[in-house]
Amino acid sequence: MVKHFTICSYLLLYPFLVFSQEINVDISPKKISLGNNLKITVTIYNGKINNYDPFPEIDGFRKSGISSSSSTNFINGKRSSSQSIIQNYIPTNVGKFNIPSFTLNINEKKINVNSTEIEVNNSTSTPNNSPFNNFFDPFNNPYDNFFDRNNEEFYEVEADAFLSLLTSKKSVFVGEGFNTTLSFYVSENNVADMRFYELGRQLTDIIKKIKPSNCWEENFNIENINSKPITLNNKRYNEYKIFEATYYPLNNEIIQFPSLELELIKYKISKRPSFFGRNKMEDFEKFTSKPIKVIVKDLPPHPLKDNVSVGRYKLNEKVNNPNIQTGESITYDFEIYGEGNISTISEPKINISGINFYSPNSQQNIQREKGKVFGRKKYNYYAVPSEPGKYDLSKYIEWIYFDPFRVKYDTLKSKVKLNIGGLSKKTLYNNSTEKNKILELIDNDYKALIPLKKQKDIALILNIITLTLFGLLIFFMILRKL
Repeated sequence: MVKHFTICSYLLLYPFLVFSQEINVDISPKKISLGNNLKITVTIYNGKINNYDPFPEIDGFRKSGISSSSSTNFINGKRSSSQSIIQNYIPTNVGKFNIPSFTLNINEKKINVNSTEIEVNNSTSTPNNSPFNNFFDPFNNPYDNFFDRNNEEFYEVEADAFLSLLTSKKSVFVGEGFNTTLSFYVSENNVADMRFYELGRQLTDIIKKIKPSNCWEENFNIENINSKPITLNNKRYNEYKIFEATYYPLNNEIIQFPSLELELIKYKISKRPSFFGRNKMEDFEKFTSKPIKVIVKDLPPHPLKDNVSVGRYKLNEKVNNPNIQTGESITYDFEIYGEGNISTISEPKINISGINFYSPNSQQNIQREKGKVFGRKKYNYYAVPSEPGKYDLSKYIEWIYFDPFRVKYDTLKSKVKLNIGGLSKKTLYNNSTEKNKILELIDNDYKALIPLKKQKDIALILNIITLTLFGLLIFFMILRKL
């Protein structure tokens, strides 16, 4: 009887489900700002979307991902449900845009959509940059999990997404930087409902596997994971960059990046959606990247090849005053700037006879953006000239590096020229020495007299002690005879 009643109930309800289904297409909002999304939403009431045509391309906008939502309501004894597919668009320009009428084929039924006008302005409203908000369900229907009655058959929705580890170069020289990124790519046509899962914990393990042991690392320290629309093989995706760093090989060992895994929550969909059942079930799916390697080549032969920096550099220098007198001070700045491993830039060796350069102070600034590491390193010297003359610092100060783009060594040379006036410090020293010869002789004679006086005093003291001891000895001998 129970089975018969259940079958009869579904037979009675079937015409209502078929004929009460309603499909609606909405385009909103009509007025948006740059950075926010325009949405075309297809909603079916009291049914589910089994298939649908691709959404149209719109001039002045680009697709930025598909999301989905569903709801089941029970109000005043009446049941209702809905399922929506949402195509997001990002405006590319400011102005008024007319979306011409178009037709969508939903569940084999043609739906005509009237033309509409959209206004895009450049107001400063802040878009929602939550990770995956372009293709994940932004709604959480409490009724989906409240009623869970005998509806345990679910099917997988294939995710149109993949995990990829990429390097900017496949072959580098020792010391040459290459950018490395780990990204999750989601097709704009993806309909699978997914969520990040314990991303912080997973990233800790992933980063340990990524970092090569024989490399210097400049980490870009990604704090917020936002989507970026890109095109791969003529197909549009949203890229979610998870990790980025630039590596500088310290030796010629081949760099091997292993296969990496990222686990996401992906929901299964009920085969028999109902008003009182659970229409989706949480599951997990692992996405795996392919292993890659980077070949590292030795630098060409050079006497300093083990001690040079690698990159593209230029020189900026400054001297406080190129025209001074001997004994006065000079401040000299030697600044190297460009693209490369700024942290390992070493100071130039300065050895100029006639000018005493002291150990410098140093400053460095490093920037990491657009997949590159660049910056500047400055050495600030304090110097005092001791000999007059004209000094062309290009003959004394140079800095050698290797340019991997031109595959050659190059030298940055100083262009500063100093004009030192005044007297030689050697002449001044010799003059001061001659003036003090008489004082030196007096001092030497005085030092020679001191030992003679001390010797006489010591002899007198020793004689007194000897006589005293001798007297005591005679005194004790006389006492013994008595």
